Amino acid sequence: AGVPHNLPALTRAWKLQAKASTVGFDWNDARLVLDKIREETAEIDEALASGDKAAIAEEIGDLLFVVANLARHADADPEGCLQAANAKFERRFKGIETMLETLGKAAVDASLAELEELWQAVKRSEKAGS
Repeated sequence: AGVPHNLPALTRAWKLQAKASTVGFDWNDARLVLDKIREETAEIDEALASGDKAAIAEEIGDLLFVVANLARHADADPEGCLQAANAKFERRFKGIETMLETLGKAAVDASLAELEELWQAVKRSEKAGS
């Protein structure tokens, strides 16, 4: 395909799909890519229900491949998008840990509901500050 194998996987997926688009194998609207994402999440749901780990991994791979294509349609670097999402997660989780510290509680001692409540509080705080 002329796309180097040593690229990060998301970047390679983006480039493979860009190359395929040059021969017309592409959607002409990013919203159609969203439909494909919905299809892939339904397939993941089926694979999860089956408990077949290989099928689950395959369907997750398909989803990531389509998400890279959505990034291409949006002219967004998928590696950069994921790096930014990682940084946002780290920042928000640190916010949770800080809030728990002020409560005298460790993250391992908090319930999932408590952690989710704190996550939402951190998100609200970030949005209010921007």
